Amino acid sequence: MRTRPLKVALLGCGVVGSEVTRIMTTHADDLAARIGAPVELAGIAVRRPDKVREGVPAELITTDATALVKRGDIDVVIEVIGGIEPARKLITTAFEHGASVVSANKALVAADGAALHAAAEEHGADLYYEAAVAGAIPLVRPLRESLAGDKVNRVLGIVNGTTNFILDKMDTSGAGYSEALDEATALGYAEADPTADVEGFDAAAKAAILAGIAFHTRVTIDDVHREGITEVTAADIASAKRMGCTVKLLAICERAAHGESVTARVHPAMIPLTHPLASVREAYNAVFVESDAAGQLMFYGPGAGGSPTASAVLGDLVAVCRNKLSEATGPGESAYTQLPVSPMGEVVTRYHISLDVADKPGVLAQVAMVFAEHGVSIDTVRQQGKDGEASLVVVTHRAADAALSSTVEALRKLDTVRGVASIMRVEGE
Repeated sequence: MRTRPLKVALLGCGVVGSEVTRIMTTHADDLAARIGAPVELAGIAVRRPDKVREGVPAELITTDATALVKRGDIDVVIEVIGGIEPARKLITTAFEHGASVVSANKALVAADGAALHAAAEEHGADLYYEAAVAGAIPLVRPLRESLAGDKVNRVLGIVNGTTNFILDKMDTSGAGYSEALDEATALGYAEADPTADVEGFDAAAKAAILAGIAFHTRVTIDDVHREGITEVTAADIASAKRMGCTVKLLAICERAAHGESVTARVHPAMIPLTHPLASVREAYNAVFVESDAAGQLMFYGPGAGGSPTASAVLGDLVAVCRNKLSEATGPGESAYTQLPVSPMGEVVTRYHISLDVADKPGVLAQVAMVFAEHGVSIDTVRQQGKDGEASLVVVTHRAADAALSSTVEALRKLDTVRGVASIMRVEGE
């Protein structure tokens, strides 16, 4: 074993960074044995140096992150500060000064992954980011390495624990969205400002990363169709139950049937209770991968939190340090297919539509005519009426999302339709 330690700089020492520090300190001997050389924390960059950080050596703390990554003797930089800047500049500076990078920054990788990979390649460095998607669940490396010889056709997953917790509570307790969100906040699953989670931004960033790796093409967060869960109601949950389904916020990345484009989207959807993802409860994550040779694979586990995310960070650290010792680099960006990303309107899916209608003869025939005019076939219809009012629930067969959307707009214009109560896609069959 080499006796000179590999030096590591840590950017950020919040929940994840503190746990990374703890593991590197308490498991130092095991890490050294696995890597083939000792690893040493050479500095920890933070914004608030006076904050009490139990177990974190005070002498390693600095507020000058730029100076830390420029030192020249740093072998690996671990970035867990998040956001776009200054993270992007610090990472590229690290590459310029000879360091490889391990990052948990989904937002940055989803927005600017191609440029970061190019900078890493230019300077002969590694860029690893297993922790950017689904916490402790090994997902990026299996897609990037284990399935490198296979053709991945679809990635379907629950990649945000906060929204899964909220939807699970709505399903199991009958709670409304606001009540379930309050419980998620009280338990620490939701941030004080939950927008990134409940509006789907977090999941969309992860979907962009997964699609790029799975389909060997460049996909950014701007390419991902995004809808959150704030409009999901208790009535939607109840309607899903009547269909033998549950509601999940899904990240869905697919090759088009003709194989010449890909799609990436995040939205709530009803999935059958028989689908493996339907049983994913509380704040857990799971991703279902479909490929030509391997068939169907499912990855499941805790998708967030200090310890799970730190586990993924340390796994990348071991891999990058081994590469350093062998004077090699791991796999970089694979974007050889350069497939275009199709718009949401071209996605083939199904709709569950709930309408408030007048309870009188001929209404169902009018509604059916609208579907026929837009080339959308109806699978099932359920109608309930009372005191001159009725609810009509229609589930369609598969059709282009644009056709389904235009059907809904036409329904809104019918005099007999008093309102479109809800629209939700049906997936996972």
